[in-house]
Amino acid sequence: MTARDHPGAVDPYASKHGSASIAVEHYDLDLTYRVRTNRLAGTATLRLLTREAVEEVSLDLVGLSVEKVALVGARLARFTHRGGRLVLRLAERVPARTALTVVVSYGGTPTPTPSPWGPVGWEELTDGVVVASQPTGAPTWFPCNDRPSDKATYRTSLTVDNPYRVLAHGVLVSRKGRASTTTWVYEERHPTSTYLASVQIGRYEEHVLAEDPVPQLLLVPGELRAPAREHLDQHGDLMSLFTTCFGPYPFETYTLVVTGDDLEIPLEAQGLSIFGANHLSSATGEERLVAHELAHQWFGNSVSVASWQHIWLSEGFACYAEWVWSEASGGASAEAMARLWHERLSTLPQDLVLSDPGYPNIFDDRVYKRGALTVHALRGALGDEVFFGLVRAWTARHADTSVTTEDFRAHAREHAADAGGAVLERSVEKLLDAWLVDVRLPRLSAVPA
Repeated sequence: MTARDHPGAVDPYASKHGSASIAVEHYDLDLTYRVRTNRLAGTATLRLLTREAVEEVSLDLVGLSVEKVALVGARLARFTHRGGRLVLRLAERVPARTALTVVVSYGGTPTPTPSPWGPVGWEELTDGVVVASQPTGAPTWFPCNDRPSDKATYRTSLTVDNPYRVLAHGVLVSRKGRASTTTWVYEERHPTSTYLASVQIGRYEEHVLAEDPVPQLLLVPGELRAPAREHLDQHGDLMSLFTTCFGPYPFETYTLVVTGDDLEIPLEAQGLSIFGANHLSSATGEERLVAHELAHQWFGNSVSVASWQHIWLSEGFACYAEWVWSEASGGASAEAMARLWHERLSTLPQDLVLSDPGYPNIFDDRVYKRGALTVHALRGALGDEVFFGLVRAWTARHADTSVTTEDFRAHAREHAADAGGAVLERSVEKLLDAWLVDVRLPRLSAVPA
């Protein structure tokens, strides 16, 4: 069971972040940022509901100073802000389902926060900002309930100096220029996990990569325009393939940002992905990650995990999408990629349970590749017609929600039973036990051509 199943439970995969006693419905962020001095000032207005009776409301905010807090819907006795936790003590206990509005004025010099996988969150570039919040970096730039299952809508207004351009998740609804600054306002109408909320700031040009089946845009420094467009010249074909395999693209647009700086890895956010200048060379082998980050828009962003425990549902499908694109674009087949990675995983320690890898291991490459192998094995058991029907039904049924491994297992059993009755249902259940629960790496059966 997860914290989503039991609102009052502590999620062992995020025990120091977020609160299970509240659910944020909407964030309204009114921000001003000075690139030259790296100074952020903001007012965050959070509409939330209590999920149980509470005497306090706790939010995450790291590295910034709180200037003022106001509360509507209950009386605020006092607030404290230390250790990355903003705690609002109420004058009296309020019952479950109480609607509250919290207004926080704050500011300071935003910096990434440490994590077991390196610094995450708001980070300065040579000339601009990249925000990469997965898994715990969102509190470096706004007060939030930093739990992957607590999805909310957003309005993000960000004022920056000219000529910097701002991209935030959602749809650009207004852009108002003044003598020296411009205010960019984005609205995100799809419920979004905090770690997928993002802003990107830079001296970017905008280019259209493709129009169908949805607009696909490129933000890139002028000096990288040519290599970026060449590197991404097949993106329309990639998007068309994924909409065929996975269902309609879940958001209004998709934007790829290429920074002028090198980045360690590409990053996904809601409706966008971020790549470093170093990811433009095919010699690095990083072109596969263009497919990987796009696939996250279905797996991880629209259909999110209820806890980091279930991260294989995001990373396994995104990794498998790389193999699907490889086969469709004239590279190695998905079967060949599965064989290659099964052989490699067989040489690594067999001490990881895919459905419960442990918090320190959520970004272990074995989670990614064994997750992809699980998807491939399920495809082999069901056949392409049933398998891809299952995937499209999964992304449609759970769009804008959070899921668990058991949700997926129940979904797979349902489709197996519909396709082949009780015999196929039991076979799929046994297969998923082997891949998700057993420690030992199962044998890999071939997917019929």
